[in-house]
Amino acid sequence: MHDQHRPSVLRLIRDARPTLPPAVDRVARLLLADPSAAAAMTISKVAREAGSSEASAVRLARELRLSGYRELRSMLRTEIAFNEGRTASFAGDAQAQMLGNDLSASDTLAETVAKIAFADARAVQDTADQLDLDALGRAVDTLASAQRIVTFGVGASAFAALDLQQKLARIGRSAVAFTDVHQGLPGVALLDGDDAAVIVSHSGFTTDAIDVLAAAKRAGVRTVGVTNAGRSPLSEGAGVVLLTAAQESEMRSGATASRIAQLSVVDMLFIATAQRDIESARSALSRTYLAISRGRSAG
Repeated sequence: MHDQHRPSVLRLIRDARPTLPPAVDRVARLLLADPSAAAAMTISKVAREAGSSEASAVRLARELRLSGYRELRSMLRTEIAFNEGRTASFAGDAQAQMLGNDLSASDTLAETVAKIAFADARAVQDTADQLDLDALGRAVDTLASAQRIVTFGVGASAFAALDLQQKLARIGRSAVAFTDVHQGLPGVALLDGDDAAVIVSHSGFTTDAIDVLAAAKRAGVRTVGVTNAGRSPLSEGAGVVLLTAAQESEMRSGATASRIAQLSVVDMLFIATAQRDIESARSALSRTYLAISRGRSAG
């Protein structure tokens, strides 16, 4: 039976890729491109298909802190079986294979809608399954005790940063969002150890996000990172790390399913923070809702 608290081997491979040597990365690319086909191959065929070597396949397993390629292949088969079963339960056996394929130009409109809906739902479920609840608890501790909160994200990650700031502000928390590094850097530089910064980056390598993280740490600010990459400057540098589990593909870039996964983590952070002082949060939500309602009526 699949252990939802055990790290996804496909995720481990994706996280490891930025630091892998070229020959090892070719094996990683092959496994990620078609996990089902790769799991059915012998190590020699994997090496041949990847244009690499058996030694590189073994090294990939060791990079993932596994005993060898046999364990990697076993984990891959278990994960594939689990994912196929969940896909079938979500959509039925007839549609399961279609939903697992990437978007293509030949898809009908109905197939496109179904694939996007499935990818988004899977990103949320995978994120929930693999979320470290201890880390989430520490992140909530950080936000609940912070005097001031800065959220930061650029590109598609800016939506999550803005959404968290808006939600926190609605319950009376002093929160500001920045989506430009030239605003974010001075914004976190004026914080101190009583404050917190939440930095969102799907890749974990975005230069602006890492620069803001570094500035926050220099100021002694407590930091929370939200990223899809377990091995990245953001995940290694943030005080608390919350990992999303969105899968990218050729046509589904990090700006689609990953955005949904980030917003799910934002909702978890917000609700859990509000629960720390639920009466105060309810009162603030009521007052802010009333203010908005009156503003609309006046208009």
